[in-house]
Amino acid sequence: MVLQIEKQKDCIVVKINSEKLDSLIAPELKAELVNINSEGAKNIILDMSDTRYCDSSGLSAILVGNRLCKQSGGSLVITGMKESVKKLILISQLDHILNTAGTVEEGISKFIQP
Repeated sequence: MVLQIEKQKDCIVVKINSEKLDSLIAPELKAELVNINSEGAKNIILDMSDTRYCDSSGLSAILVGNRLCKQSGGSLVITGMKESVKKLILISQLDHILNTAGTVEEGISKFIQP
């Protein structure tokens, strides 16, 4: 299975078990993010620690997830980004729109209420 979904404290962690987030995987990711959000989850962590490449369809799936979370009053946090994925987000000027964290644990801490 390309996507691994796990419930954590205040969020759902979606791990991409693939080196590429491209047109083959993006539709599955988008559908899963829509499904998770429709089931009531508003905070999602997207763990991309295994992903070395992301294309425009992958970026589109991420943006759909980000929009759904924001509309629900939550947020999407991307963790474990490799340098190539970070560059794509910078080039696309999405670094000010997308929330990021180094690790899943850092991402989870963004959701914990004091």
